[in-house]
Amino acid sequence: MDLSSKFLNPSRRLKEEFVSNLTGSSMLEIAALSVIVPALVILRKWCSLSSKRGLASTINIVGKTHGRASSKFKGLNDFTIQLMKDFVIIILPTILVFTVLAEWAYIWAIILIFVLLFVTSAKRSCTPTLSTDSGPAHLSSYRESILSYRVILVVMTSICILAVDFKIFPRRYAKTETYGTSCMDLGVGSFVVANSLVSKQARQVHVGEYGAHWNFFFTLAAVSLLTSIISIHPKYCAIFGSVILIAYQMCLKLWLSDYLLSEERGLDIFSQNKEGFFSIFGYWGMYLIGVYLGYTIFFVNGSANNTESEQHKRSRIWILCIIFWSMTIILDRYLERVSRRMCNLAYVTLVLAQNLQILLVLSFSDFIPEQTPLLLEEVFNQNLLGSFLLANVLTGMVNLSVDTLSASSFAALSILVGYVLLLMAAASFAWFRGIKLKFW
Repeated sequence: MDLSSKFLNPSRRLKEEFVSNLTGSSMLEIAALSVIVPALVILRKWCSLSSKRGLASTINIVGKTHGRASSKFKGLNDFTIQLMKDFVIIILPTILVFTVLAEWAYIWAIILIFVLLFVTSAKRSCTPTLSTDSGPAHLSSYRESILSYRVILVVMTSICILAVDFKIFPRRYAKTETYGTSCMDLGVGSFVVANSLVSKQARQVHVGEYGAHWNFFFTLAAVSLLTSIISIHPKYCAIFGSVILIAYQMCLKLWLSDYLLSEERGLDIFSQNKEGFFSIFGYWGMYLIGVYLGYTIFFVNGSANNTESEQHKRSRIWILCIIFWSMTIILDRYLERVSRRMCNLAYVTLVLAQNLQILLVLSFSDFIPEQTPLLLEEVFNQNLLGSFLLANVLTGMVNLSVDTLSASSFAALSILVGYVLLLMAAASFAWFRGIKLKFW
């Protein structure tokens, strides 16, 4: 059977080998990549502030009726120019950093950190008193950071799921086979964390990845189902989540990891998808801890309108980020290496550390007076799920029509740019028409 598939579909075989047996990159490189994209978003927001705060001045929305955006715009040209500015400053550099400029990731991260600190300091000295406007055009710091965070997650994931099929995408960024750390390993975990931070509780491949039939969406559905069946108050979620993760890790160390990593599979559905079924415990524990963090840091006892200073929130995120990164290094070295495939304890702490780091960088938006979302964020935020589903469909179409492994660097970049522009066009059309497909 294996031999027949090799002769009947040799390109598929080559693509499977291209994304197999990978060990990932270093945690330091993941940390650097986690700085770059949110820093670009913050710098773009400072630029849009200088040009009369981007969205508010360009689109001139006066309200929405029956879920549809108001038709009162300055013009389609203004809308297109604003969106293309977001593309050039945020999306295009992201594509380059994850492909042809990957070797410069550390340098770009350092440069952007210094630029961000310089701009923030300069703006603060020029604008000593930040506006406290609470009108509809102004978003709380919490809402602004979470909105940016979720859009960044979907856009980065959409870029990576296609880019990974081209040779310009470094193999160390692709999903690891069993143990290791890579930026694509963080995808499903980051979606789980993103769901948990904005959950109702907080407000009040190939066979070796998940199994023969299991996939990314089954994991999200299973975690959601468990959370709905077993109701836990958010202030106790961290305790329950920790107990689940520790018990699961003990099972992995004693016997479960050997079973999950073995090549033997029975004919029953459970054995065929053993990684997917058992990793649910890891993702569920991760989700519960995320709910607790959302409840205690961002909503603070269920309310987003709290009096806790943004500086204090930022300090708490700093501390938690350092704690989770430290735990990841210790667990990876002395207990068990990070494994997305099993969603072990080291993987959970890595995902939490990386996502808190992104939120930490985004918290610099606190210094932007009268925050308004970027047009790119508004467009994608209305249809995060729809945009991600379309990205998956387009990725499949590209792979069916293009031999991605033999594509030149120029051809690969051109396809990626066209792919993202098409996603943006579709999201913009849906935004104009008031079409929503959003469940998380």
